[in-house]
Amino acid sequence: MKKHLSHKLLSSISLGAILMTTGVGHTAFAAQGEAIMEEVIVTARRRAESLQDVPIAVSAFGARMLENQGIQDIVEVAKFTPNLTLEVSRGTNTTLTAFIRGIGQQDPVAGFEAGVGLYVDDVYLNRPQASVLDVYDVERIEVLRGPQGTLYGRNTIGGAIKYVSKRLGEDPSLKVRGSVGSYKQLDLVISGSAPISDKVRVGGSFATLNRDGFGENLNLDGIDNYNKQVLAGRASIEFLPSDDVFIRIAADYVKDDSDPRQGHRLIPSTSGDPVLDNVFDTRAGLNNPKQTVEAFGVSSLVEWQVTDTVMVKNIMAYRDDKSRSPIDFDSLLIDDLDVPVDYENQQFSEEFQILYQGEKLNGVAGFYYLDANAFNEFDVILGPLGDIIGLPGLNANTFGDVDTKTWSVFGDFTYDATEQISLSVGGRYTSDKRSARVLRRTFIGGTSERFGGDAIVISTTSDFEGKAKFTKFTPRASLSWKPNNDHNIYLSYSEGFKGGGFDPRAQTTGAPDIDGDGDVDDEDIFNFMSFEPETVKTFELGWKATLFDNRMDISVAGFLSNYTNIQIPGSVGTPDGLFTGVTSNAGDADVNGIEVEGRALLAADMSGNDDALTATWAVGYLDATFNEFIDAFGVDVADERVFQNTPKWTASGSLNYTRPLSLGASDGAISLITSLAHRSAASQFETPNPFLDQPGFTLWDASLVWNSEDGKLSVGLHAKNITDKRYIVAGYNFVAIGGDGSTTPTLGTEGTLTAFYGNPRTVTLTAGYKF
Repeated sequence: MKKHLSHKLLSSISLGAILMTTGVGHTAFAAQGEAIMEEVIVTARRRAESLQDVPIAVSAFGARMLENQGIQDIVEVAKFTPNLTLEVSRGTNTTLTAFIRGIGQQDPVAGFEAGVGLYVDDVYLNRPQASVLDVYDVERIEVLRGPQGTLYGRNTIGGAIKYVSKRLGEDPSLKVRGSVGSYKQLDLVISGSAPISDKVRVGGSFATLNRDGFGENLNLDGIDNYNKQVLAGRASIEFLPSDDVFIRIAADYVKDDSDPRQGHRLIPSTSGDPVLDNVFDTRAGLNNPKQTVEAFGVSSLVEWQVTDTVMVKNIMAYRDDKSRSPIDFDSLLIDDLDVPVDYENQQFSEEFQILYQGEKLNGVAGFYYLDANAFNEFDVILGPLGDIIGLPGLNANTFGDVDTKTWSVFGDFTYDATEQISLSVGGRYTSDKRSARVLRRTFIGGTSERFGGDAIVISTTSDFEGKAKFTKFTPRASLSWKPNNDHNIYLSYSEGFKGGGFDPRAQTTGAPDIDGDGDVDDEDIFNFMSFEPETVKTFELGWKATLFDNRMDISVAGFLSNYTNIQIPGSVGTPDGLFTGVTSNAGDADVNGIEVEGRALLAADMSGNDDALTATWAVGYLDATFNEFIDAFGVDVADERVFQNTPKWTASGSLNYTRPLSLGASDGAISLITSLAHRSAASQFETPNPFLDQPGFTLWDASLVWNSEDGKLSVGLHAKNITDKRYIVAGYNFVAIGGDGSTTPTLGTEGTLTAFYGNPRTVTLTAGYKF
């Protein structure tokens, strides 16, 4: 049974379109003066449904909410979503680190897979580079929590994030939006579309996003730290050859020429360099290669409504990105631990779907294929250490080249047994093939040839080529009971998995005699270099309700997850003073929790002038505990390990007061929005670190927004992190910490313990006009 609000009622109200700016839906006023909440439509199950009908924990954010709260990139969505962590990865400007319900991956090198799937218009982004998406020309963002292995496949073990762009309108349109703000922020976004004929439409958008750094590099003149210089664009052409066929061809491009983002040292160097006062300043001396990120993609979408009940859909895409970064781990002028790196990624994907929508049966079945390559090469330059051991310009170079070919078949169907009871059953079979080349060489003489140097190879510690195939069936089932139109109670079971692979940093020369036969043979080396997929099984009990005559929506989800074969990347020292990667399926854990989300119209027409007070909230609690954690030495240290990037509590709340206000000859409404977002203490890594681990903190944002009644003009003033809170989001640790707080370098000589921070207080003035 489906629940529908009256769209005729909502469309007849002019003021309804400018209220409820803190949620996906809007508030509308009925002709009798009664205020209601508009229905929210999502595609979490690959078909359009009311958010309240979907038996999945989903958060949805519409274009109006994102614009009126001044959301600039996808990372900010985490403020308003329970049990979600989104961060800019350490040492980068555009690489995304994502965790949902404690499951994710923060290591971006080729060979490690994401634990949260990121989708742009249903195209899966296989790698995290160039994935910190700027928010413009977007229809909505959906966050699906919990394993999504049935409908979204591999590497959605924690969940999925969907970025959905707008389709082109029937009438010509042009929108210009400009922003100025703190740190000389200067942004311009232009988007428009036009029909060429009644069957062809074209459109596109252009964005230039610029800001000075929050800090500066004290050793390199003219280099900011945490600045932004991004040029981006999207273009599409849509064909409507008949009422039953829709075709879209789209392309996107982004070029990020921001300066390298370097860390803040948390301890003095061995040589006596003190800790800097400004956490956004750095002394990093590495500036080779020149920092740059470039990415582009093309995609096609074909939808054919074959009959009243059957639609076929095909999504084909190609993506390519390249990143070059000078990551100065030690953040010092000397080359104690300097890492120039190149990333290159390509992917081709094809997905075919058959969607069925009948009176009682609804669902989707399909086929998916992905052919992807991930390449990286990086130096680890250890100058002072090399001088000490008589190897000047010591460089531990790593070359990784990983091919992935994966295909799957899937289906998910819902049967309405009665008007109150619905049963959903789905499954996905995946075949995942991985081949990898891992080449590790030791150089002297500094930088390798790839980064413009002429270092000399003195040893090869890995020259490995391996192939592996993983297959997995991931089922999903749910039972929904709707005692009436306003309540949905569901119980679901779902599974997800993250692909296995080969450790991109491991040294074959460090492989032990795993099988105990007295020698280290090819089988020992293969088992040492490889790791298996990890899996999660989740039971979820949820309740979704619309209360108080459509004045409140609430969603509650409680879940129990068993997380097995957890991939734990690690490293151990080698006799030559360097390191070898050791990644194993070392862990088993239970991840349990509860999430509560809601939105409500608290008061309406308080002054007799169609004003309204609305609220949204989201609270998440996680109890994530390792049952087993086998370290690199074969010891179970579960009692000494915690989940990384996983606060026990996340909570947010927003209030929005809106009332009519005319500016000159333009009628409109003004909204005052204030929000708080809290995260309890969290650890950067599985091993707690008193320097890097972030205590609990709260961010306070506020916006003042005016929208014209005709929707053409908008002006907003947005203040973020009003209390100017300093909080750590990522870091590097290459020191051993003693019981008295003393530190001893474990790689390099100066003691590398550096942190990266979230944005400081900013104020932005934005104005937009639709022609």
